[in-house]
Amino acid sequence: MLVTFLLLLLVAFVLGIIGAAAEGLGWLLAVGIALFVADVVLAVTVWSLRARRRPVR
Repeated sequence: MLVTFLLLLLVAFVLGIIGAAAEGLGWLLAVGIALFVADVVLAVTVWSLRARRRPVR
């Protein structure tokens, strides 16, 4: 799960940089921001579900 989180975070960062730097590609910045938000929500959801589980005895 951590590898997926970091990969999506990297892709969001790269899309955001390209969208901010290239003229006329503001939509790419918006896609990068949306991907970042979705990635954080996914990570918080998965990690909170893992914290709820009872330890195995």
